[in-house]
Order: sequence, then C-alpha cells, then structure tokens
Amino acid sequence: MHHPEPTAELDARFSSEGATPTDWAEARGHLEDAEVFWISTVRPDGRPHVTPLISVWLDDVLYFCTGPAERKARNLASNHHCILTTGSNALGEGLDVVVEGDAVQVTDDATLRRVAGLYESKYGRDWRFEVRDGVFVHEHGEGVALVYEVAPRKAFGFRKGAEFSQTRWRFQNA
Repeated sequence: MHHPEPTAELDARFSSEGATPTDWAEARGHLEDAEVFWISTVRPDGRPHVTPLISVWLDDVLYFCTGPAERKARNLASNHHCILTTGSNALGEGLDVVVEGDAVQVTDDATLRRVAGLYESKYGRDWRFEVRDGVFVHEHGEGVALVYEVAPRKAFGFRKGAEFSQTRWRFQNA
C-alpha cells in the first residue's frame, strides 16, 4: 500500500544558508538501505529506553521484531509511541533520519511472511524466520519474536557536511 508523499519543510534555524529541504525519496532510500536503527521507547515509570535493532521498510512502513520479554516489547505494551533513528555517526557527512510513530503489533501471517522475506534478503540467512500463529519463529527454534510496524507520523532529516539542513516531513496520518 502506497501512501501519499509527506509534506517537507526546511527549518532554516538549523540549516545552512541557501539549504533546501531533503526530498522524502532520498530519506526513504536511507530507511530502506540502513542496516542499524536505534529505537526509543518509554518505560512504564516514564524513563526513556534506547537500544539498537534491525529493521526493514515495506509499503511505506518500518518493521522490526523483538522477543516478548525484552524491555522494548514490555515498554510498547503500555505505550505504543516510539522513535526509530538511523544515520551516520560522522559529523561531516551523511543524512540522519528520525521517524516518529506508534508501534503496532503485526499478527497477519501473510504480512509477516513478506516481512520475513525482507529480513532474510536484507540481513542474510542468520535472520531467516518462519511464521507461525502471528509471530516470527527463528528457524533454529530459538523462541518467538513479536513483529511491529511503525507508520511514520512525523520524520526529521538532518543533513551533515558541506551543507547542513534540517527537514521535517509531515504525513497525512498524523
């Protein structure tokens, strides 16, 4: 399912003179290609929790998986708001992308099979999952993983290098 392109706005306060907003197509390409993401969730007592994970982009949505007993899954059980971040840790180059949205558990086996296929094609055979009863099951039987989708509600792009810029994308589902 394809969603309409978001509206892009440049924040001149945090951008080089003459900078222009980054196209969503470029940011989407970064989301598709990035290997490592960081997810920020909120603990039940209100403290933040941040951890790295891997993710795939499908049909304008980010997908990730986690064990049901992991901190991020427990946090999401009581507060679905989260942020997924990816980019470069170099100051002089790159584009950092921050996606805000709600993590919704996916239990539809057909969707899960598509997501599982992307995990394996992007990350290799070590990330091969079977789909059973609405969850991922590692092919070696090492437990189950819940799968979540995060449709962007708002996103930010931080371009670094010769020209710095901050772009905000607003989505129609926001």
